[in-house]
Amino acid sequence: MLSEKPPSRGGNGLSLLFLGLAVFVVYAGTTMADVALPAVRDELPATPAQLRWVASVYVLASACLLLSAGTLGDVLGRKRVFLVGLTGFGATSAWCASASSIEMLLVARAAQGAFGSVLIPVSLALVAALFPDPAARARAIGIGAGFCGLALGMGPVLGGLVVDGWGWRAIFWLNVPVTAAALVGLRFSLPDGQPRRARRLDVTGQLLFIVAAAATVFALAEGNDQGWTSTPVAVSYALAAVALPGFLWWEARAGEPMLPLGLFRNPVVVTACTVNLLSLFGLYAAMSLVAQRMYELEQLTATQIAVRFLVLNGAIAVASCVAAVMVVRTGPRIPVVTGTLGSGAALLGLALLGPAEGYGAYWWLLALLGTGISLAAAPATVALLGAVPVAWAGTASGVSNTFRQLGSVLGVAASGATVSAQGLVSGTTSALFLAAGLALTAALLALVLLRRRGEAGAADARGVEQAAGVASGV
Repeated sequence: MLSEKPPSRGGNGLSLLFLGLAVFVVYAGTTMADVALPAVRDELPATPAQLRWVASVYVLASACLLLSAGTLGDVLGRKRVFLVGLTGFGATSAWCASASSIEMLLVARAAQGAFGSVLIPVSLALVAALFPDPAARARAIGIGAGFCGLALGMGPVLGGLVVDGWGWRAIFWLNVPVTAAALVGLRFSLPDGQPRRARRLDVTGQLLFIVAAAATVFALAEGNDQGWTSTPVAVSYALAAVALPGFLWWEARAGEPMLPLGLFRNPVVVTACTVNLLSLFGLYAAMSLVAQRMYELEQLTATQIAVRFLVLNGAIAVASCVAAVMVVRTGPRIPVVTGTLGSGAALLGLALLGPAEGYGAYWWLLALLGTGISLAAAPATVALLGAVPVAWAGTASGVSNTFRQLGSVLGVAASGATVSAQGLVSGTTSALFLAAGLALTAALLALVLLRRRGEAGAADARGVEQAAGVASGV
């Protein structure tokens, strides 16, 4: 490991602000695009499946590359990699805005997601380096999570206003000046020195992971439309069945794996990843299903739906800051268990709603869901970064965020498949019961595996470093 000069304190708050701005545009890139789909359809001839993929391909590309993105920051220097990713995100946003066909838009969205994949794990690794004190780091992560919640909440509203006023292309053009401002700010406020590790990228592992993730998501998303026994879906399942075990086999034997399986010998890493996967599964399944409910059963417009979701995403933004305070005072175990129980209860309540019940009957369940997700996810991330050495922060945050993104993609795909098979009312009930059960499973896992306050610390970090070192041959 090469050690460089430590970051100075003076510009850390400013750096955090610009990092939050960059993370904001990445998360808003999903929700704002969702609102723009009807306008895209009016201008660019597209099938319903192609329109769905405008959003899905962005998230999928990001999820597939998160593991390598985190490692890339550890190897080449986090500031350098983050600035390149931010530049690419702005450039591909301009490409999306100027797309002349739905095919070009899909390719541009995939590229945008690929560059966006760099920003999330590397931003967390930068925060870990900028704020080495555990309490300060927890507060910084909470602020970052607040930016995410704000993006999820404001994205649909801003998207609706922008599309109504200037057209769908404007939501992508808007990213260009925002990313430029963040780029200039971080260029001068971020310190140059972060720890680096001398290693090579795991190209074979990356390709196997892309095939496994893309094939799984495609099969789930297209199964009902094309038929579960159709050739494309059957081939996708076959590819996933071969690629996923192949990926794990390769990672267990590779000299320098992109996913050091030794990390999962640590219970904190296992718990954090599982909480992120299952929590995001439930959140995105609920968002997708409740939005369909509002549109089809309550006959609400896109803007009305976006406004009603502010209670969910506002709760995420506020509770993320509360979670940061809680984790400093109590350690991660209490907020993670409390949050997963709360989100599980909210999902169960949403599953039990009758088709005639309106927004007044369940708005508080959306608030509870957002609060629970934040109380679980942010402290789980704090626990993860506290359990690994700073030099492994990029890889660890890449692993954690991969589980988050896969959870969101699988949540939308699985809920959509369930609704297609059972109908909106019955399918919503079944999917949300499943999501509630998974959230309660995460609560039990956190209760058993997360240590109490004061029991975790340097020993966990040393254990992760030794395990990862054995797995990667360093």
